[in-house]
Amino acid sequence: MTRIAVITHEFDRFERWRGPLFRRGSSYMLFGLLEELKRRGHSVRIIPGTSAKPEADIAVLHVDATVTPPEYVEYARAFPFCLNIGAADISKRRVSGAVIGKDDDWQGPVIVKSNLNNLGMREQALNRRSLRAGKPKPFPDVETMEGYSVYASLSDVAPAIFDRSDLVVERFIPEPESDGFGARFWIFCGERERCTRHVSPQSLVKGDDTIRREPVPVPEELRALRRQLGFDYGKFDFVMHEGRAVLLDANKTPGGARNLSAFLAAGNANLADGFEGLIRQVA
Repeated sequence: MTRIAVITHEFDRFERWRGPLFRRGSSYMLFGLLEELKRRGHSVRIIPGTSAKPEADIAVLHVDATVTPPEYVEYARAFPFCLNIGAADISKRRVSGAVIGKDDDWQGPVIVKSNLNNLGMREQALNRRSLRAGKPKPFPDVETMEGYSVYASLSDVAPAIFDRSDLVVERFIPEPESDGFGARFWIFCGERERCTRHVSPQSLVKGDDTIRREPVPVPEELRALRRQLGFDYGKFDFVMHEGRAVLLDANKTPGGARNLSAFLAAGNANLADGFEGLIRQVA
């Protein structure tokens, strides 16, 4: 049996009691993976904050924020091995291969996004919970952003956008399909993985509006990028553009859309095998 510690932010809600029967659940993909590992005999402890000093053989740094606060990274270093300790920063400027500047010669459409993951919504939620607890905001500089904006060309973007540190401008390059647009999602843990192409009628492809999906191979350049970005577990969103893989988003705390729950659950055993492979490497 391996003792697994999951490090979350002090105000993250990793587990919740849901439904009329108050069953345990979570919006995070890691929850299902951990349930499978518990069925295999491993123990799991969720650690909110950095004050506890548990005995553990392996840890997972699962702070749901774009940039993990340094005190959590330092806390994670105290464990014998910690997954994703190298993936503390998943901001668009660090991970996206589509970011461009105002002087780029790109002639196609562009999209303006938050530099933070998920429009900074997770940071805002942590700020609210911290204030309710009588503590200062952990992310005081987070700006509210309503959504993404798509423009026909780079010249249509206001010059002031490029001076803002909280925003990025990317090439807008969804994969065109006869019935919509495609994007690819690579889920991995250790050496186990699933990679699928999802097609949506919307040009901004999300997992919860998929009309069809199919397995696709993982490009070797993405494997190299995963090593460079320090990911042991997570999800990469990417597209193929002019024969090359372009990473759009990297998530170290992936969740799952409600209508994809069965699809995600079907991969828990595979990902748990990958986690146990990491355990063997540590041993």
